Amino acid sequence: MKHFNFARLYTGGGGNPRPVDFWGVGVPLLALIMALPVLVVLSSVLRPAGEVWRHLAATVLPAYVGNTILLMLGVGVGTLLLGVSCAWLCTLCRFPGRKIFQWALLLPMAMPAYIIAYTYTGMLDFAGPVQSVLRAWFDWGYGDYWFPQIRSLGGAVVMLSLVLYPYVYLLARAAFIEQSVCVLEASRTLGCGPWRSFFSVALPLARPAIIAGLTLALMETLADFGTVQYFGVDTFTTGIFRTWYGLGDMAAATQLAALMMSLVLLLIVLERWSRRRSRYHHTGGGHRDLPGYALRGGRAWAAFAVCFLPLFFGFLLPAAQLGSWAVAAWAESFDRSFLILTRNSILLAVAAALLTLGCALVLAYGQRLRPTPVVIGAVRIAAMGYAVPGLVIAIGVIIPFAWLDNTIDGWMRANFNIATGLLFSGTVAALLFAYMARFMAVALHAVEAGLGKIKPSMDDAARVLGQRPLGVLRRVHLPVMRGTLLTALLLVFVDVLKELPATLVLRPFNFNTLAVRAFELASDEFLAQSSLAALAIVAAGILPVILLSLTIARGRKQS
Repeated sequence: MKHFNFARLYTGGGGNPRPVDFWGVGVPLLALIMALPVLVVLSSVLRPAGEVWRHLAATVLPAYVGNTILLMLGVGVGTLLLGVSCAWLCTLCRFPGRKIFQWALLLPMAMPAYIIAYTYTGMLDFAGPVQSVLRAWFDWGYGDYWFPQIRSLGGAVVMLSLVLYPYVYLLARAAFIEQSVCVLEASRTLGCGPWRSFFSVALPLARPAIIAGLTLALMETLADFGTVQYFGVDTFTTGIFRTWYGLGDMAAATQLAALMMSLVLLLIVLERWSRRRSRYHHTGGGHRDLPGYALRGGRAWAAFAVCFLPLFFGFLLPAAQLGSWAVAAWAESFDRSFLILTRNSILLAVAAALLTLGCALVLAYGQRLRPTPVVIGAVRIAAMGYAVPGLVIAIGVIIPFAWLDNTIDGWMRANFNIATGLLFSGTVAALLFAYMARFMAVALHAVEAGLGKIKPSMDDAARVLGQRPLGVLRRVHLPVMRGTLLTALLLVFVDVLKELPATLVLRPFNFNTLAVRAFELASDEFLAQSSLAALAIVAAGILPVILLSLTIARGRKQS
């Protein structure tokens, strides 16, 4: 009996079968589906402006733009100063604690910005322990002293800088590790001291990597919602949320989101332009150990302080405060509802990580099999979601899902007199799709890096032995990339666990996660009660951070 081959599509008058190229057609289609939220938001710029939009433009839009730009400038300066200085000291200087700082300086990356904001607010507010101790020591009363206001634009800059500098530190340190010994030694023979060698040679060579890290930090700054909302700073993210929920105008909220995306795209273009103008030439000596400038006395302790202070204020102090609150509120917070929150968060994060990784595998492998401009361009578009804030992704998801629900409901009413209601909007399916669109780039970059290490000759050998493309992927690539896939899975898992705005908007009714619960309790000033959920999120983020540090540490030996 002859079986019908569904992999062939019969076209043309001659009756000759033409095979359907799944990898050449299906991969771009899947990539465009993943990019749907971004494309939906971008298309809103074509809509005519409504009354609400004109009102926003005349009243609060200048404040949104100004505060967002000031926030980005402040965080940019803060992350550059902290990240670059710590990366240089930990890579090319020898001082007490350097080996610990090399990996520990990444720990603030596990601390979401909104959680560190809640923690410092609880410590530094008028009723917090710091001001209470000052009043007790000096017998001060209200109005007798000045204390910096934590809930301000400056406070948001400090909070975001403390948790985002690891992006700059990570890429800057990797760039310093990969630099040629010959170039550094040549600068020393020409009379350059360590500082002049750093500013004249090492820093310009590492500039593209530093700019890439800075771009990531600034995109995370644009995406932040919990910190600026809690501190009362009017930015694009808070404006979008208020326009959507407060004014009830989805169109104006979408146009705000599109304007915000223009800033994101501008950052991406600037980063790409910076990298394209750079040229690298290997000068030899890359296999030799990097030189180490031995610091002694005051310089050694100064280097120790420069590295210790970001770690202390960005992770150790807030983690200790969270731990103290969690112990005090353990009996009140650790109950059945907390276990349900933990279950919801873990199941949601695991499902999103597996779906995102599976989709990334298809996209990356399709790009490997069919490296055509169409496939490559579609995959790159699918990776744009990571550069877009979660709140914007939520808007881009709810619009097509609501349209789909209304279309199905209208058809069922017209033909069967049955009201289907909301089948997709406000469900876990919509939330999972938003996570996939938001964090596809995280998994995709990891999978592409893993596939890039596998020689094409291994694919050819497997195909000669009779394996189809899926068989090659299953029998050859997946076993080789097991470690890479696990890393990608962990990174997406933690990102989903920390994601707040998309979860806050798209979660089903009566469905909460650890991130949403921590935000709700902190917003109601129940900081101690929110600590257990916040501490669980921080603990989950530590393992991937350590894996990242170990990965770049293996790149090269340091003296």
